[in-house]
Amino acid sequence: MINGFHTIIYSADATATRAFFRDALGWNSVDAGDDWLIFRTPPAELGVHPTQGPDGEPWGTANTHQCSLMCDDIESAVADLRDNGVAVADEIHDEGFGLTTRFEVPGVGPMMLYQPRHPVAYNLDPR
Repeated sequence: MINGFHTIIYSADATATRAFFRDALGWNSVDAGDDWLIFRTPPAELGVHPTQGPDGEPWGTANTHQCSLMCDDIESAVADLRDNGVAVADEIHDEGFGLTTRFEVPGVGPMMLYQPRHPVAYNLDPR
């Protein structure tokens, strides 16, 4: 049966992006050959969202994906990222579902960081 969830991030500068996840975030990895790093990520969960909100406002477009990193304390996580030289947006927004900001991933662009207010699934027992 399924035993994992593999995420792919396409980068204009894969070397810099890999260095970011390795050095700035401190994620462990294995080398699949030729410095092709596969990272161990924090626990994951998957949400499936409609493309429109309850009042018809656009939330996304069909056939797209989004990667976000989650944290328990967004202000502490932002401080840690900045201490590691990561460019983080100045503002934290209350989006209802959680507190959010964005940080810059080299070769990729902005990625969301959020402190969820909703129940999380990543700590559930596997089926």
